[in-house]
Amino acid sequence: MQVFWFLPTHGDSRYLGTSEGARQVDLGYLQQVAGAADRLGYEGVLIPTGRSCEDPWVIASSLIGATQRLKFLVAVRPGLHEPALAARMAATFDRLSGGRLLVNLVTGGDQAELEGDGVFLDHAARYEQSAEFIRIWREILARSHGGEAYDFDGKHLRVKGAKLFYPPVQKPHPPVYFGGSSAAAHDLAAEQVDAYLTWGEPPAEVAKKVADVRARAAKLGRTVKFGIRLHVIVRETEDEAWRAADSLISRLDDDTVARAQAAFAKMDSEGQRRMAALHQGGSKRTRAELEISPNLWAGVGLVRGGAGTALVGDAKTVAARIDEYADLGIDTFVLSGYPHLEEAYRFAELVFPLLPRRVQNTLQSKAPGTTLSGPFGEVVANVFAPSLRVSQS
Repeated sequence: MQVFWFLPTHGDSRYLGTSEGARQVDLGYLQQVAGAADRLGYEGVLIPTGRSCEDPWVIASSLIGATQRLKFLVAVRPGLHEPALAARMAATFDRLSGGRLLVNLVTGGDQAELEGDGVFLDHAARYEQSAEFIRIWREILARSHGGEAYDFDGKHLRVKGAKLFYPPVQKPHPPVYFGGSSAAAHDLAAEQVDAYLTWGEPPAEVAKKVADVRARAAKLGRTVKFGIRLHVIVRETEDEAWRAADSLISRLDDDTVARAQAAFAKMDSEGQRRMAALHQGGSKRTRAELEISPNLWAGVGLVRGGAGTALVGDAKTVAARIDEYADLGIDTFVLSGYPHLEEAYRFAELVFPLLPRRVQNTLQSKAPGTTLSGPFGEVVANVFAPSLRVSQS
């Protein structure tokens, strides 16, 4: 199991849909969030992409020296990047970071944003282009270890004699992550990527997606790993957690929700459609309506595009829900919480000690000098506070 955190390059707040409680996201704040994730033992951080976000490659590059072990899941965008340039950027970043790059292939689903960036392909053509893009990208990087050139002549993309003189650290190339819910997306995942990411749907729906991608990959003689993108609202008690969930959307008004849902409805993303269906386009507002599966809450998606669900509960319950997804084949959990700095600590302190022992050992190996089982914390009366002891098989 790998546990990732999230860099809020689109902004951060205690309340969704309002400037109240918002904080400025600058380099100093991003260094704080990344530094916390690095020190606490998270495997890496996802850096979002889109015109509402700071550029992910610039952000990731600025944080190499501020972190030691943290990996960076950084987006490439077919149509915005040419595959040869994207390969060169990836190889450089991977070398400078000591092999800490992961690549997130993003096809996009917001037509207005895509056209603003100069991309005028429809859904089907974008996936064709993305498949060609990542094939070229992979081949250029893989062949760079032997100094070989690569030719490709496709429907959307073409390269002749593409070559890298400086290969990446990771062989054959940094791992490729990708998410999408359409049949075209599942085909691309089965054919091209190392790890398929789903947004946080109920376990039964996630199981169907995992089974479908796995079956398509098996027909091609491939295996794919699986991950899930979720928000988390974890507290010491269930009641506290649900109060925190209510507080997160407590400043929302009907107009804000309606505007957000209208914008999401214009997208041609199947994943976004599935997210909206969970809260029925914003019509669901109460806890009973928004809890779409035990401890899975769709409130975030009322105004946030993309990942719109959160695991809500006490630490033991949230850890159990994570185990349920792990039993389905999910081994990478990309998590976030508002605000991201405090919630990175809260999740690590409350949930990390409840994860399986093998995961704790991995977390500790990535954050030497910190402990999950004490002694730690405040010194009281010239001795450490009582150690936390957790029994796990």
